[in-house]
Amino acid sequence: MKKPNLCTNKIELELSDQGIKLIAGVDEVGRGALAGPVLAAAVILDLDNIPNGLNDSKKLSVKVRNQLASEIKDKALAFSIVGISALEIDQTDIHQASLKAMFKAIEGLKITPEYILVDGFSIPKLKIAQRAIIKGDSLSVSIAAASIVAKVARDEIMQGYDLTWPSYGFAKNVGYGTAKHLASLRKHGASSIHRKTFHGVLEDDLQELLPLEID
Repeated sequence: MKKPNLCTNKIELELSDQGIKLIAGVDEVGRGALAGPVLAAAVILDLDNIPNGLNDSKKLSVKVRNQLASEIKDKALAFSIVGISALEIDQTDIHQASLKAMFKAIEGLKITPEYILVDGFSIPKLKIAQRAIIKGDSLSVSIAAASIVAKVARDEIMQGYDLTWPSYGFAKNVGYGTAKHLASLRKHGASSIHRKTFHGVLEDDLQELLPLEID
């Protein structure tokens, strides 16, 4: 017997009963990181062929998350991933960058969705009906699928950056402010992919902190 989905498809079923079949789940990852891009994914699942085990990407092991990302891409009717660089985040702000990434991810779908389910907050200027759902990646299989695809894609990007900037431990912290990452910032300063406007990366923050030993 197949394992049931860990988060519900209740919302999708309600929309389907209304005749709405092309539903895009949208989510972003990397909002709180100190380095690297913010990524958004939009996924239109085949409601008759939903991968089992979907859930908030943060609640899944790396192995399961990677397996599900591949399965989602294989089974989905369409998916799109868009990143906004650290430089652009600094030029605007993380909220605007996240909204832009989600908007562009929807635009990048090869199929135009009839309805959008988005994690957290509504996307301005979107001409498609949408519903913002708090903790949507735990409540909607479509949003969960988007969170998984986006998370795996961003982790791969940060692992690639680790080859260029090995001092910061990007392969493990994927740009988030772990103790070792902050210690590396104090010792080496910020790289070109660090978000210079973020607390902990700002020059004033680095100058105020005493140097730490790095393992």
